[in-house]
Amino acid sequence: MIAVVGAGDALAHGSDLHAAGMGWTFDPWIVLPLSLAGASYAIGVARLWHRVGLGHGVTLPQAGAYALGWLSLAAALVSPLHEWGEHLFTAHMIEHEIVIAVAAPLLVLARPAAGLLWAFPASLRHAIGRAMRQPWARRCFEVLTRPSHATVLHGLALWIWHVPLLFDAAVADVLLHRLQHLSFILTGVMFWWAVLRRCDAGLAVWHLFVTMMHMTILGALIALSPRVLYSLQTAQAARFGLTPLEDQQLAGLVMWVPAGTVYAGAALVFAARWIGRSGRRGEQRDAPRQA
Repeated sequence: MIAVVGAGDALAHGSDLHAAGMGWTFDPWIVLPLSLAGASYAIGVARLWHRVGLGHGVTLPQAGAYALGWLSLAAALVSPLHEWGEHLFTAHMIEHEIVIAVAAPLLVLARPAAGLLWAFPASLRHAIGRAMRQPWARRCFEVLTRPSHATVLHGLALWIWHVPLLFDAAVADVLLHRLQHLSFILTGVMFWWAVLRRCDAGLAVWHLFVTMMHMTILGALIALSPRVLYSLQTAQAARFGLTPLEDQQLAGLVMWVPAGTVYAGAALVFAARWIGRSGRRGEQRDAPRQA
């Protein structure tokens, strides 16, 4: 996804190219990385399953999670939703929430490293594997996916990019726009990796709760503002039958309610696991006394 950072002013938000219609986006800096990620994974999984058998090495649920995560990214970044988001703040917010709250956790659940590595020839696959096992690489990954670090980085990405001046700047500048999406994808994956792979159930509840709360606050601030904060992003709201302030309010509600609900739902799942495990441990402690 790093290739998304590439520049090209002709593809910026609000450009004449995009103003022509509300169709699919064929920005090569988005389409090519997505296509390579999808094709590489499909080839790698096919090779791996041919070698060790269907469902081995990469399970069917993992392959399904990757497919859904990839389709979610495509829906957010390539489908007409992306084009609508260039003219309507509400659609832009939906696009962002799909990236961080749908695609990112699905890609983490997929654990795609094995499938992607098997797309390469054996010699290159082994070289990449050795590089990934280097102490410096493992240390960097450990630091970035440490739960407290990942939660803070994810929160900073959300709050910094939603500063009105910077958000409107990303609407007008393609490089900032791509950096914005890239930061959401990377910090979203780091956050969900920390929650799903590195936290016990109780700690996962805490980090999900913290993230849900600050997203709710940010969404509420946007939705309840009495004036337009994002003047450039909402400038074309009338094309969709909305005033700029109504567009901003709806965008804030998208972050406030649906997106917050995803994190709240995940927190409830982990809370149920936490309570269940605590109950079983209590029963095991009480069993010798009863005997």
